[in-house]
Amino acid sequence: MPFYYKAGLIPEKRHTQFRKPNGSLYSEELISTEGFSSIYSLVYHCHPPTLVKSIGEAIDVAPKAAIGNNMQNRSFLTFNIEPKKDYLESRVIQLFNKDVYIATAAPQASMTDYFYKNADADEVIFIHEGKGVLKTLYGAISFEYGDYLVIPRGIIYQLHFEDEHNRLFITESFSPIRPPKRYLNNYGQFLEHSPYCERDIKLPQNIETIDEEGDFKVMIKKGDHIFPYTYATHPFDAIGWDGFQYPYGFSIHNYEPITGRIHMPPPIHQTFEGHNFVICSFVPRLFDYHPNSIPAPYNHSNVDSDEILYYVDGDFMSRKHVERGMITLHPKGIPHGPHPGTVEKSLGAKETKELAVMIDPFYPLQITQAAINVEDPLYYLSWVQ
Repeated sequence: MPFYYKAGLIPEKRHTQFRKPNGSLYSEELISTEGFSSIYSLVYHCHPPTLVKSIGEAIDVAPKAAIGNNMQNRSFLTFNIEPKKDYLESRVIQLFNKDVYIATAAPQASMTDYFYKNADADEVIFIHEGKGVLKTLYGAISFEYGDYLVIPRGIIYQLHFEDEHNRLFITESFSPIRPPKRYLNNYGQFLEHSPYCERDIKLPQNIETIDEEGDFKVMIKKGDHIFPYTYATHPFDAIGWDGFQYPYGFSIHNYEPITGRIHMPPPIHQTFEGHNFVICSFVPRLFDYHPNSIPAPYNHSNVDSDEILYYVDGDFMSRKHVERGMITLHPKGIPHGPHPGTVEKSLGAKETKELAVMIDPFYPLQITQAAINVEDPLYYLSWVQ
């Protein structure tokens, strides 16, 4: 996020001696992005973060394309994927390209016997079902239905759930996840017209310094492999930190929709951006208020990007037969638009209760076998049936 934050105890000046009550030094770590040229945080550990005891055999988790060049409107019913107890095993990549991986997960248990770090990608975890706490070196963030959890690359974390009923929609970005530039002034502050602001951000709270030695398993994802590392000290041993690089939460329910007299284009829903893709939030809002307005979206050709919609809840005025957890993929190169009868049906409607997450990548997505396994094969015919 673009604003400075700090927690716990830190020295008065960076890169200077900072000692424990027993006289020994805390260990300073700089966690940076884009080398030393972008945002960073300084973390102060009880122990050096380099104490590796063993490294297990790498596990290949690379997504494999079942369809590499897609030219068909498709729909995937992700709630048909069976839940799994383990968090990492439950993560299933559905769609991917060189900039972004799109996955779903249905973990039934908390991460209690290991930690996880994505060393390649920022993660945006949308909480569709479930409630719990994201635990990190920086502190804890409570999460619930509708929350986005933004976890920058290189951050070790655990997800602790209240029960076994959890559904997640996960975006892995190989570039930093940031708010859209047009929402920010030259100082990184949200502008007045932004649909959300600093007050809406869930920041890490209650930093807990766990000064323990032992065997601590951290599963590290790098280069489409997971490397099992065992560290000699607990990953959450920070006494304090400060900077601009940290995990945070944001509720889709706090996104303030932008409306107009006539139908507004999809960029008004943009919430985050990465390199070559955007993430948007469709939320309950008033419809257009021109007396002759057509609330349903017009037909449009995806000439520069694929379009993915993950349906969360509510009624969708432009779609028929929508299910919770359904993903639609409308590829670049062919037009798509409202289903038959939905345009007339939308006339005179005053508001919508729809809730969805949209991702528009500017390079075509490849489709995994896991997605095909839950596909509605007749979706592309839904405009003529």
